[in-house]
Amino acid sequence: MDVVLYSDDINLLTHWEKALHKNYDVVDSLEELYNFEKKIIVLNYSACKPTCDDVLKRLNSKNNRVLVLHKVPEFEVAKKLLKLGAYGYGNALMRDHFIVSAINAIKEGMIWLYPEFTSQLILEIPAQKESSNDELLNSLTTREKEVAKLLKESFTYKEVAEHLNISPRTVKAHASQIYSKLDVKDRLGLALLLK
Repeated sequence: MDVVLYSDDINLLTHWEKALHKNYDVVDSLEELYNFEKKIIVLNYSACKPTCDDVLKRLNSKNNRVLVLHKVPEFEVAKKLLKLGAYGYGNALMRDHFIVSAINAIKEGMIWLYPEFTSQLILEIPAQKESSNDELLNSLTTREKEVAKLLKESFTYKEVAEHLNISPRTVKAHASQIYSKLDVKDRLGLALLLK
């Protein structure tokens, strides 16, 4: 999927363009965005306020996937935009690798959320009975179960690695196997399944 950028702030556009290097289009107005189909659209929150619900509805109706970036990210705004169909939400000034990571996740059909908000969202999910979690984890190896339980508690890969005395790369490999075996796409999916 191609990437289209729109912002009412030229400095943000410059920052995003630097992160993406190439393979993107820039548009000058919301109206231009409505002509695109099946694109990843990156826009800043202030550019769609106060009508973000309408903007997302129109962009989603053409099978676009929208990443909303906000200079001052707010958890409640993140939840609202995800409910409205945004595929991602984060800090408009985040580092280049986060922007690229967000776009790559969205290309794969996943939801991307600023890492701090992912942990907060996981903590808001009501807990399930431990016995039903044990049944779900039966297909995992002992180490994968340990990793899954820590990820469910919103530990980062680095924190899991430190806790289990393994490398973050090994944690990532275990996480990939866990997601595959449990048929979830990411940490949020795992947390929703196990909470």
